[in-house]
Amino acid sequence: MPPLQISRALSKSSNNSAPGPDHIRYSVCKSVHRIKPSLLPSLLDPLLAHSFHPPCLKKALGIVLDKPGKPSYDSPSSLRVIILLRTLSKILERVVASRRSAQAAICSLIQLLQCRSLLRRSTADAALVLPHNVESFHRLRYKVSTLFLDGKGGFDNVESPSLLSLLCRKGVSPYLVQWVGSFLRDRTCRLMFQGSPRLFAPVSVGVPQGSPISPLLFVLYVSSLHLEIAMSLIISYIDDLGVTVFFFFFFFFFLKKIAFFLLS
Repeated sequence: MPPLQISRALSKSSNNSAPGPDHIRYSVCKSVHRIKPSLLPSLLDPLLAHSFHPPCLKKALGIVLDKPGKPSYDSPSSLRVIILLRTLSKILERVVASRRSAQAAICSLIQLLQCRSLLRRSTADAALVLPHNVESFHRLRYKVSTLFLDGKGGFDNVESPSLLSLLCRKGVSPYLVQWVGSFLRDRTCRLMFQGSPRLFAPVSVGVPQGSPISPLLFVLYVSSLHLEIAMSLIISYIDDLGVTVFFFFFFFFFLKKIAFFLLS
């Protein structure tokens, strides 16, 4: 792993980010890397070479916060959890995410209209593609209808065996599939709130919130939702999905006449 990749990963990391169980801030890692650039690569390279993510890097803290404006906080739905991961692990995850994002685009692992966590597919792309296509079809006298869907708890419901099977079918490098499996397996989290036990509990499903690689893994996981349907357009932004269908004007008018006749 070239030191330059570590430098790029650290440059995208904020010094103000709250540290995880290791209590190490990004500013410390940046100073260490500046003084001795070979140190972090020498620690992280063997993990990728052996497709292994050690248990000590899988521990997380879950900070439990109240959602504002709730009439009662007796229900778990009135609370939200902020996950804090180990800093060294997040550096490695950001390096892997950067490598795999480029590979995903080259190897067609994702669909053309999937945005976020991918090279050259930003929020602006997701926001501009839909109105551009709608205006184009309006000029051809088509009627357009769009249904917006928001996946609830998307990251928390990713099944690791299904994700790994998908990566294998897509032709992802075996060593990377094994590393992802090791990364997701045997994770633990300790919830932090007043009176909480100081124990780490196992987390058996999902991809970790706050991880630099989790959005990319989720995008790969839901890529099959982009079905090829005639006269339609499917755009997604992580777990937000927009399904647009186009009707020819006269066909739409004909359907309205039939509906009016049947209901009268």
